[in-house]
Amino acid sequence: MQSRRKLRFRLILSFALFGFGLSALFAVASLYVRAKVEDQLINASMQNDVDQAVDHAIAGEPFQSELIEGWVKSNRTLYKMPLAWQNLPAGVHDIYEMDASGKMRHYKLAVQRKDDIIGFTRYDISREDLGKRQLITSLIAVVVLFSLLSLAIGLWLSRKVLKPVTQLAQRIRDFRKAGKAEPLALHFADDEVGELAQALDDYSARLTAMVERDREFNSDVSHELRTPLAVISSTTELLQGSPDLTPKLAERLKRIERASRQATELIEALLLLSRAERRGPTRGETTEVAKVAADVIESQRPQVRGKPIEVELAAREPLSVNAPASVLSVALTNLIGNAIKYTLEGTVRVEVGAGRIEVIDTGPGIKPEDAERLFQRGVRGEGAGGSGAGLGLAIVRRLCDLYGWQVSMRPRTDTNGAIATIVFG
Repeated sequence: MQSRRKLRFRLILSFALFGFGLSALFAVASLYVRAKVEDQLINASMQNDVDQAVDHAIAGEPFQSELIEGWVKSNRTLYKMPLAWQNLPAGVHDIYEMDASGKMRHYKLAVQRKDDIIGFTRYDISREDLGKRQLITSLIAVVVLFSLLSLAIGLWLSRKVLKPVTQLAQRIRDFRKAGKAEPLALHFADDEVGELAQALDDYSARLTAMVERDREFNSDVSHELRTPLAVISSTTELLQGSPDLTPKLAERLKRIERASRQATELIEALLLLSRAERRGPTRGETTEVAKVAADVIESQRPQVRGKPIEVELAAREPLSVNAPASVLSVALTNLIGNAIKYTLEGTVRVEVGAGRIEVIDTGPGIKPEDAERLFQRGVRGEGAGGSGAGLGLAIVRRLCDLYGWQVSMRPRTDTNGAIATIVFG
């Protein structure tokens, strides 16, 4: 899972962690080097003092150690020294003893054995612990200071480094609000951000050209189709007025008339969709939902084709919407037509009321996880026959989004089937 943190936050955090890690590493290294060098210097100094003390004792010369305490004994007087010291070999040893106050103290004891002489020098390391603690406190303060400094530098650098990116993002947000894109590369230097802005300009130009071509194509095709559809409609109307029509031929002419009207409504809806996506939806026309639903149901009855299906309309209360009738007709034609197509037997019930319209069928139903996917372009329901392209519900979704309606599908819980709903906003 990718991080959702902002880029500036990640940059600041990286600087702060880098400063803290570097200063902490320096502090640890300083403590280690100090302890190592101090131990070597003290050991060398104590060993040198005890060696000189023994040599002077053998030569019968007095010697004063530069360290705090020193003793030179012979094997005969060794018993006067602490028992723990008497068997120590030559060298420097770390000794821990309780003092008179009961506090544990740390000493370094240098021992030298030569001929019959044994020399001891002792150095109180506990005195160095205070300096060590002071050093640790100072280093902690340095780590905190450098961490805060790194954080401040990160804040400053992030603002400077990300300023072009922030400006680019702000311009893109402004374009999205204004609904019109302008060239971006003119406002940025010839660097990586400038290259990104140029790439966005190129992509925007190609995308705009493609969308305009599609819209012009839709408009041209829709406009050109109006003429033959008008001819079909007028010719059908003339033929229906003929006195020698048989009932069967009259029914076929009525079906042609309904198909022509549906094609005209679809063309009008697509033209409206193409224009409204650029300028906003057309308002002012009020449409009765129940009347349009009744017309759609009547036009869809030939799809029953002898199947044991009852198509019912239940208008619980009057409902009108502020939208062209063609838009609502196209949406209901797809929803009711799908319900009839997928229902092999039973009922298809259309209910109008409470600010919504529902198409309830007794078909095979849908899976809950497929409900939203059916509104995608090219997606068809399971068991779909025929040569449909899976565009009907996608067009319904676009029309509903344009007018602020909510369209959805869900499976029935009481029996098999599905429920398609449009909630008018």
